[in-house]
Amino acid sequence: MDRDLIFGVIGGLGLFIYGMKLLSDGLQKVASTRLRKIILMFTNKPIMGIISGCLLTCIIQSSSATTVMTIGFVNSGMMLLRQAIGVVIGANIGTTITAQIIAFKISAYALPTIGIGCAMLLFGKKKRTQYWGQVLLGLGILFFGLTTMESVLKSLKNSPMATDFFIRLGKYPVFGILTGTLVTMIIQSSSASIGLVIALASNGLLDFQASIYLVLGDNIGTTITAWLASIGTNLSSRRVAASHSLFNLLGASIFGVLTYTGVYIAIVDHITPGDIGTATIARHIANSHTLFNVLNAILFFPFIPMLEKFVKLILPGQEEMATEPCYLEPHLLETPEIALSQSKKEMVRMLQVAREAFTEAMEGFFEKNRKRLKPVQKMEDTIDNLQSEITLYLIDISKNQLTTEQSEQLPSLLHSVNDIEKIGDHAENIMKVAERVIDRQMEISVIGIRKIKHMYKDIQDMFDIIITNMKLVNDGKETCVKNVFKIETDLNITYKGISKEQLRHFQQGKEFAHASIAFLDLINNMEKIGDHLTNIAEALRADFAYQAEYAASRN
Repeated sequence: MDRDLIFGVIGGLGLFIYGMKLLSDGLQKVASTRLRKIILMFTNKPIMGIISGCLLTCIIQSSSATTVMTIGFVNSGMMLLRQAIGVVIGANIGTTITAQIIAFKISAYALPTIGIGCAMLLFGKKKRTQYWGQVLLGLGILFFGLTTMESVLKSLKNSPMATDFFIRLGKYPVFGILTGTLVTMIIQSSSASIGLVIALASNGLLDFQASIYLVLGDNIGTTITAWLASIGTNLSSRRVAASHSLFNLLGASIFGVLTYTGVYIAIVDHITPGDIGTATIARHIANSHTLFNVLNAILFFPFIPMLEKFVKLILPGQEEMATEPCYLEPHLLETPEIALSQSKKEMVRMLQVAREAFTEAMEGFFEKNRKRLKPVQKMEDTIDNLQSEITLYLIDISKNQLTTEQSEQLPSLLHSVNDIEKIGDHAENIMKVAERVIDRQMEISVIGIRKIKHMYKDIQDMFDIIITNMKLVNDGKETCVKNVFKIETDLNITYKGISKEQLRHFQQGKEFAHASIAFLDLINNMEKIGDHLTNIAEALRADFAYQAEYAASRN
């Protein structure tokens, strides 16, 4: 093969990809991190997820960036699988704008665009001017790369082998789709592979049918980005990648058949001005790419819940808990009132994790099941991490100008975060007691188990009341505190009765001693959890406003 051709394609493709990266990075800098809020604020419903994913990708010109960002949100627990599926579908639509820009054929302005962009980037005094300079520079380099590829690919017309290969792409749909998939997986950019398709078609080397097959393959190949981004992440993130691949694969299969029968070609030709020819084929290809993703989204939108269930079926398992904070957004620190509210939301999540750790430890004890105990240690690590992150976030809030009411909340919130962390410690201790009971095959009386279950129910009721009231926005939760105090009184009575009873077992011989010690360790940790929950309820009484008598009661 001609050396100039190889070098030209490699260089032109490299310029195209580099231009795309500059363009995408520049647009992300222009729009700043506020773009992340587009996803998080408007994904409560699948349709809103599609819209936000489409808008975000249109703005930053990179479906890969949107996909990677979405997987990051899912991995941290900030977004559910169903929401993520909607965003990824929207990203598929948004990324088609790149092909539409390419189809405008403004390559003649590539060099002046590069010059203007370079000048703005190098000599712009304001950051925003430099960012826009990077956008223009990227756009110019992109088109210059496309022009380079179109120029060198003309020589392929004289190669019978190349001509035969491109004819086969149109004759055999599966071969064409697989080729597009493979090329996109290799170069890691669907926009670049579609640019290559447009360059070949504009030189008359590809007919429209073959171009569509390649574009359908490009849409499958681009899902490799999601898989790469999901490496080392949790199960939910891998399910996002699987749903992306499945969605595009099914869509490409359906539209591959419609293209083979001529139906889809006729539809695209009908909505695109001009007959299909080398002068208009770029616009036809761009429209086929956009129309495929729009129709595919419409077609599968009603089946998103079904797609979610199917993905969970092919990737079974329990979804892993997010170990990182979900609500502690740094950009909200400038608004202390909202930042404090976010801290409380994160505390609720931390308390829910602590409750789950306690529940798993106790159920593992009752069932004598080590599998139930296994997740407790990871939950405790999560609790410790959340304690550290929430504490640092509250310290950052304190650096702002706060009202008296806001300042008074900080000590109380810090104390409550520590209380929740202590609950996690006691849950871990209960796990160790349960392991000791299982390993030594200790037997605890039916009456003893019944009393432990009574304490267990009291603590679960305390968790229920506190978590429910922490989610409410009204102040002065007196009823909550009274109910928790009432339960704690009952808990303490049960605890003291069991303790006295267990002390008598020591006098009955050595064989009861080990079981009695384990029993006392267990109920002691349960009673301590009740104390920490009472502290949180007390703080909740005044919506975490600091009170001197409250602080004294802790010391």
